[in-house]
Amino acid sequence: MTATDSPKVMNRWLVVVGAILVQLCLGALYAWSVYTPYLTKEPFLFTKTQTQIIFSVSLASFAFTMILAGRWQARSGPRIVALTGGIVMGAGYVLAGVLGNSLFGYFVNQILFVGLVAGIGVGLAYVCPIACGIKWFPDKKGLITGLAVAGFGFGALIWIQLAGEFGGLLARFGVLNVFTIYGIAYAVAIVLGSTWLVNPPPGYCPPGWSPTTAKATNNSPTNAGPSMGPGAMLRTPQFYGIWVMFLFSAMAGLLVIGNIKLFGIEALQAGGFSADRASAIAGVAMAVFYSIANGGGRIIWGAISDRIGRKLSLIIMCAVQGVIMIAFFWMGGIPALLYIGTTIIGFNYGGAFALFPTVTGDLFGTDHVGENYGWVFTSYGVGGIIGPIMAAGIRDALGNWVAGFVIAGVACLVAAVIATQLKPPKVAKLA
Repeated sequence: MTATDSPKVMNRWLVVVGAILVQLCLGALYAWSVYTPYLTKEPFLFTKTQTQIIFSVSLASFAFTMILAGRWQARSGPRIVALTGGIVMGAGYVLAGVLGNSLFGYFVNQILFVGLVAGIGVGLAYVCPIACGIKWFPDKKGLITGLAVAGFGFGALIWIQLAGEFGGLLARFGVLNVFTIYGIAYAVAIVLGSTWLVNPPPGYCPPGWSPTTAKATNNSPTNAGPSMGPGAMLRTPQFYGIWVMFLFSAMAGLLVIGNIKLFGIEALQAGGFSADRASAIAGVAMAVFYSIANGGGRIIWGAISDRIGRKLSLIIMCAVQGVIMIAFFWMGGIPALLYIGTTIIGFNYGGAFALFPTVTGDLFGTDHVGENYGWVFTSYGVGGIIGPIMAAGIRDALGNWVAGFVIAGVACLVAAVIATQLKPPKVAKLA
């Protein structure tokens, strides 16, 4: 039986409000690049690879925690899981800020608290708005999923701007104090947003809509697809197809998120810009162009997929991403091209977070979408380890970023080819 927090049918748009508020804070994960230039200086003196190890640990702990979160919210409802996630995430940042160098040293402390603890908090809370929203909006799955996760993309814009050039928190207070301030803010806001994350009553359908009359597009699996739990889903080739596609999409986007400030500064300085000017331009590329496109891509790709279908949307998104990633190294030294590249990459990367949960619901049903998407999302954790560390490691070893971008671009083109083969699972084979 579906877990519900309340038998009363409330205004379903309140779920969207709560989802966006929660995701605005979870999106702080993507603000990591604003810290990296400070972490390579005194007193931290991290290498570029070390800055990405912390980022990758947070991504991996986020992704793999979603398996637990999906099962927990299916039993207990999304509210308590999201609330717990907010407290854990906030505690991770606060502990990293308060302890600083006093426990295990700067690097290990940040791996442990910002990487592991805060990442677990993000993973607990992240799946709740998605699973809850799809149940309240079976008639607008793509759009609502996009709205539910848009805050994750837009959140980075807020936290980067406050910490960076606009708010000046990092310059004024330093990295560790910003961790503490942000950690408190994250916990309070997520706890508030979680109050609206409640499941609809069993059998709920929006007025004027029913599964039997819903029509699927020619490029998308039917809305009334088979209802499979994780055990059945993991025996289908479709699961592994979308898992690999998400892996490659995440790898490309996270490579850019983790390294855009470091890469942008170097590319622009090679193009003749001063260090300060290059830093400012690279900061705008991430804090404005990437972040806005990341958030907007989640909404727009979700809405597009409701019209043209998930399959065609995935093909277009992955193919365009592949081409831009291959070209991005040569675009980075020219501000206008850097802005265009980061916008397109952010837009397509954001779209993945609208398309993959909805295609999971389309292929395997919405009854277990929270649990199923937790398994699909493990690919994001693997991509978070491979992408940022691969690019930074190649840069540290060879002194050049080009190979990392080309590898990620080719992977996205492979994902587009995989998407052409996407078909609904055959239920008879699973019986």
